[in-house]
Amino acid sequence: MSDVPGAPADLLRSLTRAERLLSRRLGAVLADDELTTEAWRVLCLLADGQGHPMSEVSAEASLPPGTLTKLVDQLVDRNLVFRRIDPLDRRRIRAYLTARGRREHARVDERVRANLADLGVPADPALIGQLDDLIDRLDPTRPRDHADATGSRH
Repeated sequence: MSDVPGAPADLLRSLTRAERLLSRRLGAVLADDELTTEAWRVLCLLADGQGHPMSEVSAEASLPPGTLTKLVDQLVDRNLVFRRIDPLDRRRIRAYLTARGRREHARVDERVRANLADLGVPADPALIGQLDDLIDRLDPTRPRDHADATGSRH
């Protein structure tokens, strides 16, 4: 893309290509469970058990609010997610995993991790740290609770 190795265009191209290929691969794994990568992102965010405001879920899943609402409705219909009014701010709705959603997340997370391990792509903490540092520099308002390569939060 550039005549100069390491140019910003090379970084953008590499990150974009890696994200697309990883999403395609994970999409194939998730399809067996009738999940999309967007649904997987939502389940992974909610797996921490804290419940999250829909606005936060929308941002973390990279989905506009209307699209997220439809997706969460589908997850509610599958008994994977439930919504409650935020006890501290009754104007906000928080989303949580159901007991079935927690079991489903754990089961699918195992399959995703195994698939990545078969590919020889471990959840490399150094790479994840570098990417999180880059994201923090690009978006200093981002919460500091980062996700790993499989989408699991820590």
